[in-house]
Formats: sequence, C-alpha cells, structure tokens
Amino acid sequence: MTDFAKLRERMVERQIAARGIRDPMLLDAFRQVPREEFVAPAHAAQAYGDHPLPIEAGQTISQPYIVALMIEAAGIKPGDRVLEVGAGSGYAAAVMSQIADQVIAVERKPELVAVATERLRRLGYDNVAILEGDGTRGCPDGAPYDAILAAASGSHVPQPLVDQLAPGGRLVMPVGRQAWVQKLVKLTKLPDGEVERESLGEVRFVPLIGEEGWKDAG
Repeated sequence: MTDFAKLRERMVERQIAARGIRDPMLLDAFRQVPREEFVAPAHAAQAYGDHPLPIEAGQTISQPYIVALMIEAAGIKPGDRVLEVGAGSGYAAAVMSQIADQVIAVERKPELVAVATERLRRLGYDNVAILEGDGTRGCPDGAPYDAILAAASGSHVPQPLVDQLAPGGRLVMPVGRQAWVQKLVKLTKLPDGEVERESLGEVRFVPLIGEEGWKDAG
C-alpha cells in the first residue's frame, strides 16, 4: 500500500520548501491536496515525483514546484478571487482553493472540464468552478480578479486577461515560442491601469491555444 501522505510531505519539504517557497499557507495547501487523485490511476504511485505526468485528453500536469512557483508569484491570499487559464486535471485550482475565496478555471477541452468538475466535487472543493471556453479571453462575467494564472505559453500576454485584473492584481504566465524555452512573467496592475512586468526565469509549457493565443499546437 502506497503511503501517499508520507510522499506528499516529502514532496512539500524536498521539492517545494527546499527550493525557496516559504509561504506557510501555500505549503499547507500542498499538504492538504491529494495529488494522486489528479492523475490517472496508473500513474498514482508517481504523483509526487519531481516531474510532469500525463493526464486525460493527452495533456499533462505540471511538476509540483512549478505549480508552487506560479501560485507564490501570484501572491494569492485569503479573500482573493482567482482566474486560472487551463484547468487541466484541476490540481492547481484545488491547491489555490485552499487559500483563495473563489477560483474560476477556464478549460478548452470538454473531457477535462467534465473530469475535473467531477473530481473537485467528489473531493469537496466547492469554491472552484471549471468552465469550458477560450481561456485567452478570460472570464469577463467573474471579473475583476485579484490573481490570474495561465498554465500554457503564449506569444504575448492576452489583453483581455490584463483588462480583467483588479487594481493591484497579479498575472503570472509563460511567454515565448512554441516547443521552446519560455519566460515565466509576472504582471502587476497599478492603480492607474499601467502594468509592471518582471521575469521569473525560464520554463517550458504547452502552447496557449485560442483567439489571443496560438491558433493550433503546431
């Protein structure tokens, strides 16, 4: 019998805290969410490895540290309203839901919307909503957002996402060429509507598909 609780604690200590993630609320959130429930049963024993894993619809779940890095950079805190672009298996949304007041995640693949919605409902994450749609357009009905995270890389930061940030809001997403190393960037919206931009280092993500992203994954 795999001791998932032990593997989860080891993941938090060795892969996340040891690499400089210090936010106690964020570390506790990773301790609370059973990552093994967000991958296919065949990969459950590998759920806490320091690497991406395949999920439904031919997609992947990011390595734990990258998820933690993006959430920490977004500065998510209690009371926040968060938008995630690219829900995937629902794992990152579940982690963020342990801190934020509400998480809205937009996913373009119907299969993932169905699977993630069922999974989150079954596990009791009732402050997360998974919506089907073009995440590059954001979700205007729920705006403004205190934080926006995109789990796919675009050639640029979509303007609709910037528009949907609240004053003081933070947006974190990878920007760069397809099938290449990208830059993880953070935008902070200032009270006058201007944005501050900073680079958080190199990453590699799948392409952001949609009206304000790549037209296909080619």
